[in-house]
Amino acid sequence: MSAIITGEAVTLVLRPASFAARAVGALIDMVATLLVGLLLVLGLGAVPDLFDAAAGQVLVLVVLVLLFVGVPVAVETVSRGKSLGKFAMGLRIVRDDGGAIRFRHALIRGLLGVFEIYMMLGSVAFLASIFNDRSKRLGDMLAGTYAVRERVPAPEPLVVQTPEHLQRWAVLADMGRMPDGLSRRIAQLLRQGSQMTPPSRDALAAALATEAAAFVSPPPPSGTLAAAFLAAITSERRDRDRRSLTAAQERADNLGRRLYRMPFSGE
Repeated sequence: MSAIITGEAVTLVLRPASFAARAVGALIDMVATLLVGLLLVLGLGAVPDLFDAAAGQVLVLVVLVLLFVGVPVAVETVSRGKSLGKFAMGLRIVRDDGGAIRFRHALIRGLLGVFEIYMMLGSVAFLASIFNDRSKRLGDMLAGTYAVRERVPAPEPLVVQTPEHLQRWAVLADMGRMPDGLSRRIAQLLRQGSQMTPPSRDALAAALATEAAAFVSPPPPSGTLAAAFLAAITSERRDRDRRSLTAAQERADNLGRRLYRMPFSGE
């Protein structure tokens, strides 16, 4: 994962694309480009008397430049970082700050892509990518871009309930504002705990329960298991947040109805 803090102090969490996904996307683009080039060559070959030898060589050169540089640059610029292969793999090219790329970035990537991908058969791009934590090739390094995954599977909703023997305590307990990082770690344990070995799960639950106890008063009844304690505070804080948001929405709706009543209507 790649976290980026914008100028408005908003944290963007982007997932860089793996080298394998980028390689498959690049292969799709290469095949599509070569097929289009083959069709153009066959089309030009069908009219041999249309151009003389010199004009034919110039035309072939222009077609190659447009095919391998012009078209990819134009497509990435118009689509804001996509191509046929990237669309198929659910990828997009973005700037290092998370913004959409522009013509300058696409041009640098396109020019170096001819050398990295076509002339060197992808070997230079492979060597550059395996030594970069964002799987950047040389074109990305010079352009200040990298590939991110757009189609990321949504996490399964966390289903947790307060254990029955802790319900009375949870309703009366004072649960302060927990740090967001601690809340995420507790939720991750509750969501993925079944995939862990029991000793590791119990040890992590005990550590998180000790850390969370500083924000809860009074402490849970004696003998409460760490996992039950974490489930109780997670469920209760979720229910309290839901009730608070519902009440705030109802107050806003009531205020809106009062503000938008017609004056002297008697309502």
